Amino acid sequence: MNLENMSLEELKTLRKQVDKAIDNFEERKKKEALDKLEKAARDMGFSLAELTGAGSNKPRRIVAPKYANPDDQSQTWTGRGRKPRWVQEALDSGKSLDDLKI
Repeated sequence: MNLENMSLEELKTLRKQVDKAIDNFEERKKKEALDKLEKAARDMGFSLAELTGAGSNKPRRIVAPKYANPDDQSQTWTGRGRKPRWVQEALDSGKSLDDLKI
């Protein structure tokens, strides 16, 4: 195929065809990968959704805050996850978590 001899319209049509072929290729590869993963999960006695948590309708529990910033009571922390900056600053200044309890 000699691109130099093609008209602008032919080149644009070719580009659309190539873009569509690339999209189809990527979708086909994703489907193949998903099929392989689902088969592997089934072979181990699980569904892929169980292993990935996809489709989980389990509501997340809301945890009540345990600590509040003494300088700004609107800033709270449950005690889970990474410590907020205000908690770390209070600890660095010599306070304890008990001092921050609600």
